[in-house]
Amino acid sequence: MTNDEILAEFRAAEALLEGHFILSSGLRSSKYLQCARVLMDPKRASRLAEALAARLSPAVRSSIDVVVSPAMGGVIIGHEMGRALGVPAMFVERPEGVFGLRRGFRLDRGARVLMVEDVVTTGLSSREAIAAIEAAGGTVVAAASLVDRSGGNADLGVPFTPLIRIDVPTYSADDLPPALADIPAIKPGSRAEA
Repeated sequence: MTNDEILAEFRAAEALLEGHFILSSGLRSSKYLQCARVLMDPKRASRLAEALAARLSPAVRSSIDVVVSPAMGGVIIGHEMGRALGVPAMFVERPEGVFGLRRGFRLDRGARVLMVEDVVTTGLSSREAIAAIEAAGGTVVAAASLVDRSGGNADLGVPFTPLIRIDVPTYSADDLPPALADIPAIKPGSRAEA
């Protein structure tokens, strides 16, 4: 898929939003890609996951034992990546504020894991998920996401492959450009706290 085809999928799902958004990192942005909306159509989610899987190097694709994604945003794309790669998919979640495996999920010691996110902005959640996977005995060999909003700056400590990079400026709440400051801020993501 080309970048234009990927963005067309987001537009068709009315998932490319414009306004004043508070990202899960706490940063502010004038654009937001609502991955939950683009993934609510199973056929679209499958197309996007297959395109993302195709971007992984052949060595990574052939070495993956399991896909693990962080809840909530990564659950659907993680499941679809498991399907595209022909491996099990599970997720980490943080009911107490720290990621961990639950629901009877377990990793065999040394299992080779692809960590999959919906969106990476600063990489903090991804690094937290990777740490939880490694604490559970897995070896994260690579990471992937639908969207990289980091400007290519996210360092996850493993090879990282996004389906698309969106370079939209982000701002701290106390350093907003006037045009953005004049628009009420909304928090469309899944995390209640910034």
